[in-house]
Formats: sequence, structure tokens, C-alpha cells
Amino acid sequence: MLTAIPQLLKMTYRILHCGKSLENYYLCIQHQVAGFLSRGANPGETVYLAVKVNRKTYCGVRAKLGEVTDFKPWPDGDSYVHCLKLTDIEFCEPFEMKVLAEIGGKYWSLKYMQMAKPIIDEEVWELLDKTFNSLRQSELYRFDGVDISTEQDQHEVESEEIEVEDDALLEVPDAEIKIMGTFQTVSFLNETDKIRGLEKLANKNFYSLFPQYPESKTLLIPDNRMFITEGIQSEEQEFITGIRTIPDALLIIYRGKTDIPFQINLIEYECYGEQKKRALEKSTYLNGHIIPQLMKFASSFSVVTDRQIRERTAKRWAQKIIDYIYNDESAQRKITNWMRELHPDLREQRVALEIQESLLQAFRTNLQVMLVIDELSAEQKSTISNVVKAFKLENGSNIAFIGYVVRLEQKIQMVDGSAEYALSVQ
Repeated sequence: MLTAIPQLLKMTYRILHCGKSLENYYLCIQHQVAGFLSRGANPGETVYLAVKVNRKTYCGVRAKLGEVTDFKPWPDGDSYVHCLKLTDIEFCEPFEMKVLAEIGGKYWSLKYMQMAKPIIDEEVWELLDKTFNSLRQSELYRFDGVDISTEQDQHEVESEEIEVEDDALLEVPDAEIKIMGTFQTVSFLNETDKIRGLEKLANKNFYSLFPQYPESKTLLIPDNRMFITEGIQSEEQEFITGIRTIPDALLIIYRGKTDIPFQINLIEYECYGEQKKRALEKSTYLNGHIIPQLMKFASSFSVVTDRQIRERTAKRWAQKIIDYIYNDESAQRKITNWMRELHPDLREQRVALEIQESLLQAFRTNLQVMLVIDELSAEQKSTISNVVKAFKLENGSNIAFIGYVVRLEQKIQMVDGSAEYALSVQ
């Protein structure tokens, strides 16, 4: 099993609790994005943003959930597995969420706030809307005299506010997590095996694994021999061993009408698999192969590399991307639609030129290295991120890094096909 089971679309309300972190609360508004600790929220739903201040939970923001995004502006961004843009943002003078006890009684927080669950009770909708509308104002209310960086995640706040007593689950039975089935974590054979290799399975199931990269807004090129960096030649005109490098795949993300509409992602698949089981083997491979490889990716387009060399690489890669696009009818149609959205009056004969210019701009100013691997600790991810971000692009921005862990799961037993969660054993 490589994917989570998506929740059926329901037009409903949710309460997103930002914990005690006013910083996260404000960042949601500033960047117009909401981050969830679990999947389930869908575009079009109404969300009320809450934050805990001086031991009370307040709401001062209402919005609609927009499209899924991979943007995570919060200091603890890695905690949020599902992020969506915010649209139609409205403000009010903050009111206490405890008002919901009028309908929900003693266990109102368990009924309506647990894990930003969907609220399907229309009476609750009406109470939230009525309270919010009566206090509506034009600007965001800012809590004065409170440390905005006070950290406490959503889970901690839930454990404080939702005291689950013996009779709680009798009154709120849907608060209990229902299990779809049980699974056994098994090893990939290696990275490249055609049947049980991480790269093969991740590429085939890419858009199911990573819904934050919708197929309509991205182009995945899973050809691991198509792109090679320019490299450096010796005086004998031979390429120096270890300088040239090849990513396993490329992901182009379309950001819409922004200053830099494309982001280029260099994807590296790595796998300890069945060959590397011991901690020392994994550590040696990480430090001796994986990190140097990612550094090569970053340096190839960074200002640390001679401008002529990185320009040759960027132009050659841009042309290969264009060739790939025009050899795939669906890709050509998709990218052409992107360009016409950016340039409504664009003539047909200039489409390829505009694609090339946008790609070159991305190589120079908006590049990310993506690692997909079968095991990676938070400390290792942080270390790699710091290493990659040390490389700068032409516009002075850092090359970005993102890492994902993908595991292979084998079914043990199915329990409830309609449930959202599964248990796995390793």
C-alpha cells in the first residue's frame, strides 16, 4: 500500500485550531494558507481559525478552503501533512469557541474541534455564522501583549481541552478513530528494481502519493537518464569524474500568475531496501552518497558554479523539457493552457519560446531539490535542508529542499473499508 484513502467530498464546516501559537495563526492569514495534521479537508469547505490565548480558545477568522498546496510557511511546517489555500477571508472581533457548548454540551470540543473534523450539524453552522457575523470587522484582530511565538501544537491543545472521560465516547461515538485495516511494513528490494523498486512504484503512483502536487498543475518527467548536468572538463577536455550528476526525475510546478510561474524540482530517489539494514551501513550511505549527490544537484545551478556552465545546463535541460512536452499530446495541451493563462494574447508560434523563457527563469531563481527515500529522521532531514539551502541562486534566494519518506505496506487484514485510518506494524 502506497496511498492513503481519501475522504469523500463533503461540503461542510471545520474548526482549525492553531494551538497557542499566534505566530502560526497570523502566518495562516498573511500567506492565505491552512495546514492540517491529517488529511480530509477539501476545497470549498468553510473553516473557522481558532487560537488559544490566556487559557481560552478564540476565533477571529473565517475563510473558504481553496486548492491543495505544498506551501508551509510555519516554523513547524513539517508537522502539517495537508495544506490548502485560503480564499474569501473574513474577520471578526474574536469570540470564545466555548459558545458551542450551547449545542454540544459538556463534550462540545470533542464533538466539533477534534482533529479539525467535519462539522455536519447545521445548527452548529448557524450558531458559528450568527456569532461571527454579529462581530464582523474589516481587519484582523491582533492580540496585544501576548508572545506570538508561544509554541504548542494542535495535538497538545486537544489533549488539554478535550478531556475524554469514561462516558465521553458513549456520547460522542464518532470521536473514536475507526480503522480501515492492518498492514505490515515490508522493504523495497532497492531503488531501481522494476517490480519492487522504490523509484518505479513512486513514479507510477506519484499523484496518489503526493496530492499536494495536482496533475493539472504539475508536469512529472520520470526519465532518470534524460537530464545530466554540464559538468567540468579537464585540460584534456575530459569530464572530471564525480562532477556531473543526473537526477532521477524532474517535477515542474505551475504557480499561476506569479512573478516566477514555474518551480523546478530535481527529484532524487534513494532506498536502503533489503541491502542496507544496519545503522552503520545506512549512516555511511547517507553521508557518503546521498548528501554529496544532493549537493551536486544544488551546486549545478548555484552561483558557486561558473555562470557559463550553469547556463549551458539550464538551456540544454529547458530544450529537453520542451522536446518532451511536444512529444506528449496531453503534456503539450496542459503546458499550452498554462501559458495562455499567463499570456491570454499569446500567438501559437510563440508558445514554445515563452515556455523556454519561463523554464530558464525557474532554473535561475526558483529551484528545489526533492528527496524521496524509505527512511529519514527529522534530524537528518534538517541537516540535509541546511546543506542544500546554503547554495544560492542568481536572485539571491536559497535553493529549497523537501524530503519525503515512502514505505511499502502489505495488507494483513481489512476491517472497515469506509474508515480513514490504518494501523501498520514494522
